[in-house]
Amino acid sequence: MKKHRQLFIAGVWRDATGGQDLPVTDSYTEEVFASYRTASRSDVDLAVRSARAALVPWSQTPLAERVAAVRRIAAALRERSDAVAQVITREVGMPAKLAARIQAGAPIAAWEMYAGLAADIEWEKRIGHSLVQQLPAGVAACITPWNYPLHQITGKVAPALLAGCTVVLKPSELAPSSAFLLAQAVAQAGLPLGVFNLVHGSGPEVGEALVAHPEVDLVSFTGSTRAGQRIASVAGQDVKRLALELGGKSAAVVLPGADLPAAVKATLGGCFLNSGQTCSATTRLLVPRDQVQQAVHLAAELAPSWRMGDPADPATRLGPLVSSAQREKVRAMVDAALAAGAQRVTPEGPLPSHGFFFPPTVLQVTPQMAIAREEVFGPVLVILPYDGVDEAVAIANGTDYGLAATVWAATPAAALPVAQRLRAGQVDINGAPFNPQAPFGGFKRSGIGRENGRFGIEEFLEPRSLQLPPTYFDTP
Repeated sequence: MKKHRQLFIAGVWRDATGGQDLPVTDSYTEEVFASYRTASRSDVDLAVRSARAALVPWSQTPLAERVAAVRRIAAALRERSDAVAQVITREVGMPAKLAARIQAGAPIAAWEMYAGLAADIEWEKRIGHSLVQQLPAGVAACITPWNYPLHQITGKVAPALLAGCTVVLKPSELAPSSAFLLAQAVAQAGLPLGVFNLVHGSGPEVGEALVAHPEVDLVSFTGSTRAGQRIASVAGQDVKRLALELGGKSAAVVLPGADLPAAVKATLGGCFLNSGQTCSATTRLLVPRDQVQQAVHLAAELAPSWRMGDPADPATRLGPLVSSAQREKVRAMVDAALAAGAQRVTPEGPLPSHGFFFPPTVLQVTPQMAIAREEVFGPVLVILPYDGVDEAVAIANGTDYGLAATVWAATPAAALPVAQRLRAGQVDINGAPFNPQAPFGGFKRSGIGRENGRFGIEEFLEPRSLQLPPTYFDTP
């Protein structure tokens, strides 16, 4: 078992002074394979103050040099891509062949993408007799989840650095390994001391100390809605800038005339990816009432193809959940739904002899059931009938969340009017692929702000207007 005792603060690895070693468990073998020493409050203070000291020189570093630094980090991460994929597979349970592409390849490529997009930011423009400039928001506290560890880190840290912010990163204690590999890459890339700092520990202790620190200007958090509410409350005491990407209960709306088999297959894929541990997972399938039985039949046929097993086995499509606690939470929600009258479409079936597995599950439910409104974060799809497009829109919008949705219709043009009525930050039409340059974020309790593309960089910027005498602009 690897024991990590150090944090990355002010450009050097230094011993953590917290009093606890937090274990990291292999979600398939159920064995602890690493531990990381927690940061103390004094470690957090040192990290934030190091970021504060580095802020002015980093913010004044020419953009071309910041872009070059981000590209060097991307190159150093690419050297570690196999190690990133391997540790995330062990921590999170995503099958290895998917983890190599989704958990390692995509976020590493995103570092290069962000570097290329920095030139698209309008860093300075004239509006009337004002000069409007985009300035870094300051010291950014980036707090990230366990389900897509490096992806979520990348969506915060890379834009923050390009914006001219300095960073203190706290990854999830359940899946911290890729963050430590990133810190190695940062050290190799030669960033100025204090520009990037890494601390480790639980949210209620280390995370809250970071959010409450008076020298933190902006908090960017991805995680549960409940944790986001607490962070907003703490950050609000100092009126800090907030970016929150929280929960979701995304609907797939199938309209009359749509290709139902394609819609069911894609919705199952969107729901079961990463064993359902995806905030934007399509976990509700809305179907015209006269097509419900056909949809149920298709789901029952397709769900067993999501074979559970060893994530290292290329034949495995559905890995374990991240922890036994997460598995029990999912089980409790499904049991409660069945007790409330939900109908099981897929059998439970046998589970692998070890690993935190939950079987691919499809239920027929009504909109009033808790499982039709609350985030499960497991491989559980619910099928809901509707009568008429207005009811479909009302059901799709009838949760506290508004992160993502999909619409299926005979043509994209037929889907567009319904897509425009959905209160979700990102709506896919007829299976259109994810676009990493488009804004990602939610309405309602799904969060505040946007990530991805130039929108992600702008989240770390503050506009400032300089009012000048009108004659200034006439001066040669």
